[in-house]
Amino acid sequence: MTEIRNNWTREEIKAIFDMPIMELMYKAATVHREYNDPTEVQVCTLLSVKTGGCPEDCAYCPQAARYHTEVKVHKLLPVQEVIQKAAEAKSAGSTRFCMGAAWREVRDNKDFDKVLDMVKGVNNMGMEVCCTLGMLSEEQAQKLKDAGLYAYNHNLDTSEEHYNEIITTRNYDDRLGTLDNVRKADISVCSGGIIGLGENLDDRVGMLHTLATLPSHPESVPVNALVPVEGTPLEDQERVSVWEMVRMIATARIIMPKAMVRLSAGRVRMNTEEQALCFMAGANSIFAGDKLLTTPNPEVDMDKQLFQTLNLKPRKAFKGQEIEA
Repeated sequence: MTEIRNNWTREEIKAIFDMPIMELMYKAATVHREYNDPTEVQVCTLLSVKTGGCPEDCAYCPQAARYHTEVKVHKLLPVQEVIQKAAEAKSAGSTRFCMGAAWREVRDNKDFDKVLDMVKGVNNMGMEVCCTLGMLSEEQAQKLKDAGLYAYNHNLDTSEEHYNEIITTRNYDDRLGTLDNVRKADISVCSGGIIGLGENLDDRVGMLHTLATLPSHPESVPVNALVPVEGTPLEDQERVSVWEMVRMIATARIIMPKAMVRLSAGRVRMNTEEQALCFMAGANSIFAGDKLLTTPNPEVDMDKQLFQTLNLKPRKAFKGQEIEA
C-alpha cells in the first residue's frame, strides 16, 4: 500500500508533477485503486444561497462588488427554498449538497442562524452537507458542526507566493487559520485551488505542497480550471488545457491517496474523452447541476450519459462512516 505522508518536500512533489504524462497517469491510477473504487464518483451539488456583493477583491470572481459583471446580487435565500433545492439534487443523484454564500467571513447574526437551519434541514435528508461561507472562527465552526455540517470548503486558490497577485483583501494565513478552525471542530475539510490564474508551474506545485503537508490531508481536494468572466481582472486568461488538469489531478491523487479529488470548475468546457482522462488520473468527484455558484456547469442529463458511457456509478453518502441519527 502507498504510504499516507504529510512530510512531502516541494522537490518530491515537483518530481512527480514533472513525470512524463503517461507515466504520471499510470502511477496515479495505480495509487487510486489502492484506496478507492475507480468505478465510483461522488456527485455533489453546489448552490449559491447568497450571491454577489462581496467586499473581497479575488481577481477571478464575478461576485466581487468592485467588478462590473452580469452577476445579479441577491440576499440570502429562504431556508425552505434551499431545502427544496437539496431535495431536488438528492433525487437527481447527488449525495453531497454544498451551500455557498458570497461573504468575506461568517458573522454571528440572523443570516448565520438561517444557514444553521439550512444545515440541519439538509443533514436530516441523509445527505452530506457542506458550506463555503468565507472565513470563520472556531466557535462558528463548532456551531456548524452541532447543526450537522459534514464538510466545509475553503480553497487556498493558489500558492502562497502567488496569492497577493490574486487577492489583497486577506492573506494566506487567514485561509490556513480557517482550515485549522474547521479541523478543530472535527468537520471534514474541502480545500483545493484554481489553475489558470497566471501562476507558474512552481505555484501549482506549491499549492499542492501546502495541502499535502497539512497535519491531516483534506478529505476533498477540488481542482478548478479558471472560467474567465467578463468584467473581472482575469477575463482575458487563456483556457487551461486538459493535460494541465490531468497533471494536477494525478499529482494530487499520488500525494493525497485517500482524498476525494474533485473535478470542479472548467468541466463544462470538457468533452467526454477529456473528463475520462481526469477520472483515469484519479478524479472521483464532480459537481452536478447547471451552475457552479455563478459559472456554467454541464446539465444533469449530460452527466448521466457520461456515467453510462464510462461505466461509472455514483458514490453513496457517508461511505465507510456511520450516519449519526
